Amino acid sequence: MEGFWIVAVVAVTVVAPIAIIMHYITEWRKMRTLSSDDERLLEDLWQTANGLEGRVRSLETILDREAPNWRERNG
Repeated sequence: MEGFWIVAVVAVTVVAPIAIIMHYITEWRKMRTLSSDDERLLEDLWQTANGLEGRVRSLETILDREAPNWRERNG
């Protein structure tokens, strides 16, 4: 019966805190990763940014042709 108490005390003072800490570390790591919705939103934003970049390039090309000195005038 005395051995049971020793095992119980060790379990409560050593094993349980380690298990609790490991549980919360796992939860914290899950929160650090992107959810599928976040990944989808990031992909949409990336595609939008690429599209806008292409439009800016097109506008700069047109301005270079139509008003060659536009860059110097506007800084």
